[in-house]
Amino acid sequence: MSELLDKYREIAGEDVVHHLIQLAQPLRGMKIIHVNSTREGGGVAEILHKLVPLMKTLDLDVRWEVIKGNQVFFQCTKGFHNALQGFSVGISPNMLENYEKTNMENAEELRQALEEADLVFIHDPQPAYLIEACPNRRGKWIWRCHIDCSRPYRPIWKYLKKIVQKYDASIFSLAEFAQALPHPQYLIPPSIDPLSEKNIDLPQEEIDAVFTRFNLNPDLPLIVQVSRFDRFKDPLGVIEAYRMVKKFVPLQLVLAGGSASDDPEGKVVLDEVLRAANGEPDIHVLALPPDSHRTINALQRASDIVLQKSIKEGFGLTVAEAMWKGKPVIGGDTGGIRLQVIDHFTGFKVRTPEGAALRIRYLLHRRDTLEAMGLRARRLVSENFLVTRHLRDYLALMIGIISGLEDRIDVARWRS
Repeated sequence: MSELLDKYREIAGEDVVHHLIQLAQPLRGMKIIHVNSTREGGGVAEILHKLVPLMKTLDLDVRWEVIKGNQVFFQCTKGFHNALQGFSVGISPNMLENYEKTNMENAEELRQALEEADLVFIHDPQPAYLIEACPNRRGKWIWRCHIDCSRPYRPIWKYLKKIVQKYDASIFSLAEFAQALPHPQYLIPPSIDPLSEKNIDLPQEEIDAVFTRFNLNPDLPLIVQVSRFDRFKDPLGVIEAYRMVKKFVPLQLVLAGGSASDDPEGKVVLDEVLRAANGEPDIHVLALPPDSHRTINALQRASDIVLQKSIKEGFGLTVAEAMWKGKPVIGGDTGGIRLQVIDHFTGFKVRTPEGAALRIRYLLHRRDTLEAMGLRARRLVSENFLVTRHLRDYLALMIGIISGLEDRIDVARWRS
C-alpha cells in the first residue's frame, strides 16, 4: 500500500492521504462493485481505471464489471445519452425491449456478485436496468450519472426515471444536473489522476517528438482539442474558429481523439470532421487508439492553447488534464466546464466559434497573460480535481449510506 500512496503524498500532501486511510477503515471487509459499459474509451472508463486500483490500495474489496451488448443496445443507450442532454430522440419499443433483455442477460453472469455486494455503483444508463434483474439485493445501490441531464428530453427521462428511482441514492457531477428522485442525491465532480501516463511529466524530447510524428510545424502556434469524435464536442465549430483566426494569425490545429465501444456514432462524426478539414495542411485530425495516453499528454504539453468547445459536457476531463499541464483552456460555456474554466483567470468560456476565435487571438497576442492563466489553471486543478479528492468524496458517501446518516443536502428537492 505505502509505495503508491507515497506517490500521492508527494503531490496531494500527507494530510490528504492520511484522511483517505481513516475514511477507508470502516469500509474494509465490505464488497463493493462498479459496473459500466466499456473498459476503454470515454471518461467513465478512464476514471474507473484509476479509482478502483486506488480503492484496492486502501485494502477495500472492490471489483469492476463491464456489461456487454449488441449494436442495437448501444444505439439505444447512445439515444439515452443524447436525450438526457436535451435532444429530441425517438427510441422504438423494440430497442427498449433489447435494452432490457441485454441487461437481463448480463445479470445472469453478475447476479450473485451484485446481490451479495454491500455497495453497487452503476454508471450511467447503460447498465441501469440491472437493478430490475436483482430483486434479492442485500446492499445499497447507487446510480452514478456522468451526463449533463439538466434539461432532459422528457419522454426518455420518464422511462429512465422509473428505473433509477429504485436506487438507494444517485450521484451527479453538478447540482444543476440533478432531477427529482425519491432518494438522497450527492454531488461528486470527476477528477484526473496526476500519476497516469496521460498526466505525468514528460521529457522535453518526447514532447518535441509529436511535431515530427504528426507533421506539425514547431514554428507555428498550436491549438489542440482532445475528445471523442462526438457532435456534442463540436469539432466542426473548432474548425470554424480556427479558420477565423487563420485569417489574421498563422497557426495550426490538432483535433485528436478516438472512439468508445459503447458509442456507435463515433465513425460517422469522424467522417464529418475529415470532410470539414478538407485536406487543409494545418488541420490535423488524429484518430488515436484508446491507449494513446502519452501521445495525448505530449500533444497537450506541446500546445499553446487547449480547446474544449463542447455544446454539452458532463464534466470534461480533458479540461482538467490541460489545466494540470499549465495550459489555459477555451471551453464551451456548459456543464462541468463551468466548474473549471474561470473567465480571465484559467481561460475563457465561449458559446460560438466567433467567441472562440476572439479568445484564441487574444491569448496568442498576450503571451504573459497566457502563461499566467496556465499557472493559475494548474493550481485550481491541484486543489479541486485530483483523484485523491474524488476518492475522499466516494469514501465519505459510502460511509454515509451504510450508516444511514440523514444529514445531507437534497440537491433536487426544490424540483419536486
